[in-house]
Parts: sequence; C-alpha cells; structure tokens
Amino acid sequence: MDISAITSVAGITGAPSVGATAPTNPTGAADFASILGGTIDGLQQTQATSDALNVQAVTGNLEDIHKATIASTRAQVELELVAAVRNKGVDAFNEIMRMQA
Repeated sequence: MDISAITSVAGITGAPSVGATAPTNPTGAADFASILGGTIDGLQQTQATSDALNVQAVTGNLEDIHKATIASTRAQVELELVAAVRNKGVDAFNEIMRMQA
C-alpha cells in the first residue's frame, strides 16, 4: 500500500508544503512586532474617533447617536481583545520562566 502526499493541503495559504523545512533565519519576529505595533496604533485611532464622537454627542453636534454608540463599543471590544492578547503573552512568558533547564 503506497502512502502518497496530500497535495490539497499544500494549496492552503500558510500551510507548509510536504517536505518543507523551517527557515534557518527566523524573520517572523519582525513581522509580529510590526503587526502588534499596527494593532496598537489602530486601537489608539479607534479610541480617538470614539472620544471625538462622544464629545460631539454630549455637545449636541452629532446628528446620528448610533455612530457614537458603535464607535464606543468597537473601541471597548478592541481594548478587551488587546488586553486578552497581552495577558496570554504574559502567561506564556511566566510559563517559560518556570521551566527548568
């Protein structure tokens, strides 16, 4: 019985091809750092937009209150997501520090 490679899995984006080896020079660290920095910048922009819409709502200059509500909820959810990712990172770091060599 011959066992052949499953070729359809290699066509999936991000799936390694059969026989692929790990890169010897890891470049994923810089990519992760840039993604994380972009996420933080996006969070700050979302919070600034939410704050501006909330000020407009309080002063009576906002025609559609739904925009302020949606922006506020979006900022809250994004902040909770970033905090959860940070907590998981801290937990992973602490677990690594507890490992014995």
